[in-house]
Amino acid sequence: MTIDEMRAKKTELGLSYTRLSSLSGVPESTIQKIFSGTTSSPRYDTLRALEAAFQKLHVNQAIPSGSSYKTAAKISADSLLRESPVSYADSAPVPNQGHYTIYDREALPEDLRTELIDGVLYAFASPTSFHQLIAGEVYRQIANYIYSKNGSCMPMIAPIDVQLDQDEKTMLQPDVIIVCNREILTVKNVYGAPDFVLEIISPSTRRRDYTKKLAKYEHAGVREYWIVDPYQRRIMVYFFEDDTRCPAIYPFDAEIPVSLYDGDLKICLSKMIQWLPEA
Repeated sequence: MTIDEMRAKKTELGLSYTRLSSLSGVPESTIQKIFSGTTSSPRYDTLRALEAAFQKLHVNQAIPSGSSYKTAAKISADSLLRESPVSYADSAPVPNQGHYTIYDREALPEDLRTELIDGVLYAFASPTSFHQLIAGEVYRQIANYIYSKNGSCMPMIAPIDVQLDQDEKTMLQPDVIIVCNREILTVKNVYGAPDFVLEIISPSTRRRDYTKKLAKYEHAGVREYWIVDPYQRRIMVYFFEDDTRCPAIYPFDAEIPVSLYDGDLKICLSKMIQWLPEA
């Protein structure tokens, strides 16, 4: 394999330098220098070790030998976290929480909807009808605007996996995103932080959306984060490039400016009010 092929394969599989280093035995700093082009003529045995690592991944379907995926595959939806660090079924701690990886998550049943945050697996229910209506309407307005302006950014709607920290411990599924850096789009997922993220609150995700995800998105470099709360009938907008770090709060019938586009794009959800749950 050429270096370009290895670099592309690393991005496609969502591999971290740490993971590739552990598979190949090549120091992480050495791999970074090779893939960035700092080292223009790497040693032959180093390239062979990296190539062998990618071949190993192909054989093992990218599941590490030390993974707990066999345990993860047996986990039921009731035993995964929703609002607290205990199981709803038996109030006992979930095995290995905090140590799961994206490979464990991939081994779970396909009909089990999950997110992974810092090694902790969370299950969540299928979205409600009004949840989907809101997500679809926001996506439609964003997409129409971008396409009308012949913009280069890419709007996307769930389900789409976002490997937010470019590591093996976090994989999220935001409801709507905008990605302006096309280099982080891979065949499997988004490998890095989107520019814009919107999450629609549900009873099982409320705490994560307001706290854990807020901190994760800001730290990862997301520029703008919207929290749509149909139950409170409000929308909170965080624009992390604003030094105040204070959210703007809007009612559902407001025209809400998207700071990413300097307010030229405004989202209006007034037609969605009839679909909201009773306050």
